[in-house]
Amino acid sequence: MASIVAASSAFSSILTAQFLIPSSSSSFFLRTLTRRSTAPSLRLSFTSRRPLHNLMAHASLGLTRPSNTETPKISFASKDVDVVQWKGDLLAIGVMEKDLARNAEARFENAILSSVDLKLGGLLAEASSEEDFTGKPGQSVVLRIAGGLGSKRVALLGLGASASTFAAFKSLGEAVAAAAKSAQAGHVAVSLASPDAFSVESKLNTASAIASGTVLGTFEDNRYKSESKKSALRSVDIIGLGSGPELEKKLKFAADLSSGIIFGRELVNSPANVLTPGVLAEEASNIAAAYSDVFTAKILDAEQCKELKMGSYLGVAAASANPPHFIHLCYKPPTGPVNVKLALVGKGLTFDSGGYNIKTGPGCLIELMKFDMGGSAAVFGAAKALGQIKPLGVEVHFIVAACENMISGTGMRPGDILTASNGKTIEVNNTDAEGRLTLADALVYACNQGAEKIVDLATLTGACIIGLGSSIAGVFTPSDDLAKEVFEASEASGEKLWRLPLEESYWESMKSGVADMVNTGGRPGGAITAALFLKQFVDEKVQWMHIDMAGPVWNEKQRSATGFGVATLVQWVLRNAS
Repeated sequence: MASIVAASSAFSSILTAQFLIPSSSSSFFLRTLTRRSTAPSLRLSFTSRRPLHNLMAHASLGLTRPSNTETPKISFASKDVDVVQWKGDLLAIGVMEKDLARNAEARFENAILSSVDLKLGGLLAEASSEEDFTGKPGQSVVLRIAGGLGSKRVALLGLGASASTFAAFKSLGEAVAAAAKSAQAGHVAVSLASPDAFSVESKLNTASAIASGTVLGTFEDNRYKSESKKSALRSVDIIGLGSGPELEKKLKFAADLSSGIIFGRELVNSPANVLTPGVLAEEASNIAAAYSDVFTAKILDAEQCKELKMGSYLGVAAASANPPHFIHLCYKPPTGPVNVKLALVGKGLTFDSGGYNIKTGPGCLIELMKFDMGGSAAVFGAAKALGQIKPLGVEVHFIVAACENMISGTGMRPGDILTASNGKTIEVNNTDAEGRLTLADALVYACNQGAEKIVDLATLTGACIIGLGSSIAGVFTPSDDLAKEVFEASEASGEKLWRLPLEESYWESMKSGVADMVNTGGRPGGAITAALFLKQFVDEKVQWMHIDMAGPVWNEKQRSATGFGVATLVQWVLRNAS
């Protein structure tokens, strides 16, 4: 990544759906990659049922490998009962600001809050006033009660002035998970103070978002800790938000999507001495093996990439003792015709030292450069989710040029000229602008697969973090139609994107006196010139978008990966499916 410094119950009636929070220890089986003698690809052969923590044992530096952590399960059940009759550890109520309106006697006007408060002798109203709870997002009041309700605790969780988006109710689910963790609650119920304000479809989507947020909020990546606490949460009852097959379908989707997001988080969280390019390739191959009815895998080694003239990608990989692996998964629907071909291309730098332009000084983030494969994590997280969802009518190619950017006598130097697989030449004026060099050959390869639409994701520039901060990804595309599709997908996923201009006049700074282009321009507009560089490697007939996710890939407060990009990619693919 170009440096920031350079940029300055058992309820028997209606429904129960079970979510499995995945961890590496419960992942797929280890598959051995066997080289074909007649074709530039790798064949999968099933050999043993070994967990992922053994798979990652290939990297021996530091003798570190993920522990075999126990996988918690959370079951979700729909219920249509009076909240005051529910029995369990924690009753959580999502509250909008208007729900807190009081009458002349300072009692809640909202029917649900009023009924709960009545059972508690006015304690809920009193506590919310004393703690200045106004229903704003992130606010909460949790009461431990001795009697009056079947629940041991009651929580009011703020939703803001209004709530209608997936993101808002996903956040509610995360707040439920946090409250359950604090209370060590095993059996939880979730209700809205005003469920009747929502349509039937909105209720189903709300339940799905709450379930997804609860799963993601409960997940903790403890694979590299010597000791860790187990989650107590085992069951969640969702009250008053629908029932039947349609809700079951929504909860199934939430489970599939959450598993992909968590997989993406685990990939980014894994350190570079564990998650090498080779291990990333095996992780991807395991997805294809687990969902072999819809996936095939092709892994190219350095010699095979050389045959395809991927000089730009191989130039970046040349310094590392860990060889590059070019990864290509292909999804085809289980039945029916293919109406559209898509490609998802992810940057896969499992570590970025900066090369000879080594990352130095405050803000260079070299200690976090394990996350420079966040784009590939988003792509493979989406692949895992889609392998379970199995959309029809769409073919999807998942492409990652995995490698490390290191320093050695065999590495590329500033001033070297690389030749990409489309024949264009690149003068390397900064070895720390390496991600775009790997993406160049990956984008050419994606176009050669017949993709009609391509979205690439990369932790590409510090400039994008400076411009948009840590919560928003920058989007670049010459296609308004593709922009509309992806932004609709991001609205459904709750992930924040902002479209930035592809200002063609800025290309002047990318011209070289001895090659077709340099790999980085000046400091101004660094995210834009990076996108303009990538555009040189995409067929003009292909709709293409670049997403710079350098900011939202990482949660600094939690010191952990976010899984950003997975949900938007899945939603986009589904919108292209029949």
